[in-house]
Amino acid sequence: MSNAQNKTTLAVSAVSSSVREAFDFDVSKYPLSAVMGTEVVKTDQYGLFRSDTGYIDGVKSISGRYVPHSTDDVCALVEAASTMFEGDVVCKTHWNKGHYVSVQPTDDQRRAIHGTKDNIFPRVIIRGGFDGKGFHGTMGYFRDACSNLAMIRSVAGTSVSIRHTSGLRDRMNFLIDTFGELKNGWESLATMAKHMESKTVKFQDFIEQVWADKRPEQELFEAAKDPKTKVRAVTSWNDREALLNARIDGERRLTDRPVFAKGEDRIVSAWEAFNAVQGYYQHDAQAKKGFKSDFARILRAANERYVHRAESLLLAA
Repeated sequence: MSNAQNKTTLAVSAVSSSVREAFDFDVSKYPLSAVMGTEVVKTDQYGLFRSDTGYIDGVKSISGRYVPHSTDDVCALVEAASTMFEGDVVCKTHWNKGHYVSVQPTDDQRRAIHGTKDNIFPRVIIRGGFDGKGFHGTMGYFRDACSNLAMIRSVAGTSVSIRHTSGLRDRMNFLIDTFGELKNGWESLATMAKHMESKTVKFQDFIEQVWADKRPEQELFEAAKDPKTKVRAVTSWNDREALLNARIDGERRLTDRPVFAKGEDRIVSAWEAFNAVQGYYQHDAQAKKGFKSDFARILRAANERYVHRAESLLLAA
């Protein structure tokens, strides 16, 4: 399977076969060796290999005691997560040095944050990496106004960790109970979103706080006023600011919020401000190699330090 995501709508009973079809390969460990001149020297380290494409580049070597998780382990987790909400689910799968699955329940779980056009829907992201950290399940949200799929890390009850042990399927009741904790996390996440919507920030000041370490010195802004002078740091700053403001403007139109007049102070809700930063990294910022698919960009934004900084600033205000 490539890094492109697969999307399937299905009954809970059919979840396992869908995930198994997407991840139709095994991951195994094999001993690593080194070539020294004409001699092949054995080591005590192992590498991980996919049965279809071979060596998994970018994953650290492992010891002989390490046991990689299986596709059946991932299926067991997805099945358990799919029982959180009633009705059919939508599954999206992604591979990036590990297994990722997004589980989406029906739209009955929608929460309105502003009016009728700014809504969020629950998404459970399951990660099964090969870094020795086990499995992680995170409750996030999909926002229809901007197509963001985001997580707010500081909301209690929106993340669970599951140790990788043999026979996860035999512990299905435990898995169902564990993912059941995330259902309460959804209510906490929706409450936090409403709280953020009730707070306001001056967007220009917020931008300068989030990217304070990237703001050019004033003399560079002065130098850039000369049309013959190109100052890369100023150009990058202005381009990012323009994209962020365009995102705010577009989303205000879509959600029936007042549009700003030229020169007006841009006072926005903390909810708008956070989604502008998250959306910038998910949709607008130039992506490096390996971040081209939709799911990859979701993960990129989730791990972006400026998104984390925006969250911390807004929740502390």
